Amino acid sequence: MKLEQGKFCPLIGKDCIGLQCSWFTQIRGNHPQTGEPVDEWGCAVTWLPMLMIENSQQQRQTGAAVESFRNETLNRISTTINMKKIEEPMDRLEGGEL
Repeated sequence: MKLEQGKFCPLIGKDCIGLQCSWFTQIRGNHPQTGEPVDEWGCAVTWLPMLMIENSQQQRQTGAAVESFRNETLNRISTTINMKKIEEPMDRLEGGEL
C-alpha cells in the first residue's frame, strides 16, 4: 500500500488551491536524506520537515568546519609560541628588560 498525501489545506479549511496560493512554492535541490534531485511544486508548510533536516545537516557541517579551523589555529599559535620561547628569553616575552 502506497501512502498518498491528502489535498486538504488547514490554512484555508478546504482543498489545496495550488498555484493560486502564495504558499505553493517550487523546491529545487537534493533531498537531504536520499541525495536524489528534487524539483517539485508543493505547499511551503509540507516542505518544512525536509528543509529542517537540511538545515540541521548544514549546521553540523558548519560546526565541524569551525572546530577544524579552531584546532588548526591553536596548533599554529602553539608552534609560534614554542618557536618564540626558543629564540628569546622568557622575561623578554613577558615584557621585562634584558
